[in-house]
Amino acid sequence: MHTTYKVGVDKDFEFDLTDQDISEINSIKNSDTSYHILYDNKSYHAEIAQSDFTSKKYSIKVNNTTYQVSIANDLDLRIAAMGFSVGSSKQINAIKAPMPGLLLDIQVKVGQEVNEDDPLLILEAMKMENLILSPRNGVIKSISATKGDAVDKGQLLIEFE
Repeated sequence: MHTTYKVGVDKDFEFDLTDQDISEINSIKNSDTSYHILYDNKSYHAEIAQSDFTSKKYSIKVNNTTYQVSIANDLDLRIAAMGFSVGSSKQINAIKAPMPGLLLDIQVKVGQEVNEDDPLLILEAMKMENLILSPRNGVIKSISATKGDAVDKGQLLIEFE
């Protein structure tokens, strides 16, 4: 089974890459941010100019041309479909399970103040640990599940005041 990534380039192009496609790229790592790539008998110099791992957005310079690249995996797409995307996140007052899974850890308490992108809980689903981050600043009003609970998709986990 292959993981598929949805890759957007400069908001003009969008394509799918699998982990197998990525492993077949003929590249040599020159440094932490620089690569030499050979593709279709042509040589490319690629450099990661800026990276925001949290939002999975990158500025990539290829042969002195800079591209804005966004990368999303299946989980990212599911979470965005449930309304956890950046544009709608400011209005979220509750965290619901994006998929069925096992609640491995709850990292907040009722009454605790949290900031946007603070870790709230860890949900294990499909043999992967998924860190659920706070979509906004706020105060935890209630926690509707406990560590070790099996949760269903859409089940209420955390409410904000």
